[in-house]
Amino acid sequence: MTNSSLRAISTAAAIGLLIVGLIVGGVLGIFLAPSFSPPTTLTTTVVQQRTIVQERTLTTTVGQQPQAVSPLPPILAQSVVKLGDGLPYIPASLLEKGVTLSGEIRIGALLSLSGDLRTFGENHRTSLELARDDINAWLSKRGINLRVVLEIEDTATQPEQALAKLQALAARGVKIVAGPLSSREVRNLKTYADENNILVVSQSSTAVDLAVPSDNIFRFIPDDRKQGPALARLMWDAGIRYYVPIWRGDTYGDGLKSATESAFKRLGGTVDSGIRYNPDAKEFATEIATLESKVRDAISRYGQGAVAVHLISFEEAVLILQEAAKRDVLRSVRWFGSDGTAGSGDIQNDATSAQFNIDTKFLHTIYAATTSDIFERVRDRVKQVYGREPDTYTYTMYDILWVLALSILTVDKYDTTAVKGVLPIVSSQYFGASGWTVLNESGDRVGGDYDVWAIEKVGEKYEWKIVGKYLASTDTVAWARGYEGKYT
Repeated sequence: MTNSSLRAISTAAAIGLLIVGLIVGGVLGIFLAPSFSPPTTLTTTVVQQRTIVQERTLTTTVGQQPQAVSPLPPILAQSVVKLGDGLPYIPASLLEKGVTLSGEIRIGALLSLSGDLRTFGENHRTSLELARDDINAWLSKRGINLRVVLEIEDTATQPEQALAKLQALAARGVKIVAGPLSSREVRNLKTYADENNILVVSQSSTAVDLAVPSDNIFRFIPDDRKQGPALARLMWDAGIRYYVPIWRGDTYGDGLKSATESAFKRLGGTVDSGIRYNPDAKEFATEIATLESKVRDAISRYGQGAVAVHLISFEEAVLILQEAAKRDVLRSVRWFGSDGTAGSGDIQNDATSAQFNIDTKFLHTIYAATTSDIFERVRDRVKQVYGREPDTYTYTMYDILWVLALSILTVDKYDTTAVKGVLPIVSSQYFGASGWTVLNESGDRVGGDYDVWAIEKVGEKYEWKIVGKYLASTDTVAWARGYEGKYT
């Protein structure tokens, strides 16, 4: 099974909405679920009938018919249309909709262009600018006198700066914003956004406590109640029965630590009290000394093969791994990460950190985007610019701008309240770089599968590889061809 085929494995969405597309025309019988690619041969004249299933689990493997779900709720037929090769599917109703709005659609972007998630922010800016260019080209083709203008601000991945930059955007009249990246930033600006009627759509915030219905925060990614079980299963299948967590002490770290611990204990495992560190720390010698002691003690009780470390971090992970690499006992056990480190350019480019990943068979999880020609086009652009595999949130950022622009066109005005009202409907009829963008009652993406990332050495270079996929519907891991047995 190749990386591309892994991305095509279907996902179950057990809560919220699940879309199954039945192609009408010369391709009857081909089904689209949120986890697999729409046929690239469709033209803009081909319409899809989509079935929405509420609160059901439906798993489909590419090439097979969807499993029956009974009883089925009433079918809601909606139409979507593909704009062209490498471009998304959008609501067909927008193709001919009259638009009176003109001039500029000003969208703010709070990006981590410096700080702990700098390389992620670079990816996201590239995909955001590609989405802007694609939207403006489509508007021009339609003869609509509108263009999307991005107002990009660097948050440095700092919550105080994220709030200050949001306030600066609001002062300039920008009330619809893509980003920020981290839950810590989202939490710090949430009250201001709610009180001042500013719409914020994050590409990657996953903290459980930010899943709040009816607020002004939307998130194009599932919360960490979905990622925790993925990490727990990876560890359990690798023979781990006891792990020591070391995590950044913020809303993201606390939430994912709790979700993973709960899932691991349900499997029968035991979790150490661990080490909670200051997210703003720049030196970790004390924390790593404590970690070494805990791991040494765990090995004496459980055996080396049954002990692991779970690191929940951003790109400060480089400093942590550089310190951990000095201690043989920490190199002797398995390590597991999360979406905060999967695809990190800083880890990849630091030889000590990258080699430590290889030595410890370090695995990282991140939400699995859906492979399609749209996905590949965004991926190719980032690889062309930075020479690295983009993280999943690169694709969700591309989709956020499209959904925001389409929502504004739907209401035909730059009005936060109106856009907020239609955004969940528009997003449910949109298929983009990350797949179907169906949201739940909290304004967060419905659950799905998780890619498993690892660093491999290719020649003299270190590269990120997708080595497997966690399948939420079956609570199992499917490994890519060539990696079966390597990480278990």
